Amino acid sequence: MSLQNTSGFLPVATAIVGNTLVTIAKFIAAAVSGSSVLLSEAIHSTADTLNQVLLLIGLRRSLKKADDKFEYGYGNERFFWALISACGIFFLGAGFTAYHGFMSFIHPEPIEFNWIVVAVLVFASIAECYTFYIAVREIRWQFAGLSVREQLKAADSTTLAVLLEDLVAILGVAVAIVAIVLAYITNNTVWDALGSLVIAALLGGSAIVLIIRNRGYLVGRSMPQEMQDAVIEFLNADPAIERVTELKSAAVGWNSYRITCEVEFNGDSLARAAYGGTAMRDQYDEVKNDFELFKRFAAEYADRVPRLMGRKIDEIEKNIRATFPSIRHIDIEIN
Repeated sequence: MSLQNTSGFLPVATAIVGNTLVTIAKFIAAAVSGSSVLLSEAIHSTADTLNQVLLLIGLRRSLKKADDKFEYGYGNERFFWALISACGIFFLGAGFTAYHGFMSFIHPEPIEFNWIVVAVLVFASIAECYTFYIAVREIRWQFAGLSVREQLKAADSTTLAVLLEDLVAILGVAVAIVAIVLAYITNNTVWDALGSLVIAALLGGSAIVLIIRNRGYLVGRSMPQEMQDAVIEFLNADPAIERVTELKSAAVGWNSYRITCEVEFNGDSLARAAYGGTAMRDQYDEVKNDFELFKRFAAEYADRVPRLMGRKIDEIEKNIRATFPSIRHIDIEIN
């Protein structure tokens, strides 16, 4: 699978390009105007750009093939790098922005309002709205037919990270506009500093959401309950299985799971498969009066059943993968 075809690649790549341009523009506007909130927005965009580079690294590394060290593959790499990205949002983005906001309260500086600031804010709004649109489109395309809440719940962590970062960026631009206008009208830089703190709070909130989301995958989040119930129902429907005694699952990548299940086999079904119908009657007639023949029959039967169970397990695993493509690794144990 190429990186370009990986879920989340387009939103991340678009966001990196857009945020790089926006970051440069915001730093220019902050230098010209002396606005604390614009500097906070520039720091915010810098953090977003760096974090999205981390997301891209995670996407690329998650495509590595399984090897002797990681037999289930590297799918969880995307969650590891997304977690680092979320921590970057929290400490670099929210932390520096909050610090700068508090310093603006202590050491206020006059704001110079000019058309460069207006042009930068308009450009930033357009760029952030476009990257946000790309992330929304990706999620809607992947989960068409689901409600918005279900789409957000099902979305991969990389696309969700871009979505939240772009949403906060759009809100941040709006906060910056309001703060600068109020500071200019009232000639009070408190509004400017307050805008920085609001942006810091938005960044902190989005970072916490992403940290919790990625933590769940890294510690072994199970597949959705409805999917797990469907797998159990599928297994119980097989004539060779008496019942499923236990099923465990864990994510090994986005929309990729491994399952371990314990099952009890149906003895009658196996016996019929080993010696169906009249064949078993014929065998009985041959050995019922000869102990040595019976022993050879028992040994042959004992040897045939494990092979039969092995073939049946292989067949069940093949059917599971065909019915549930997101289940990549299957371990079936006989209870």
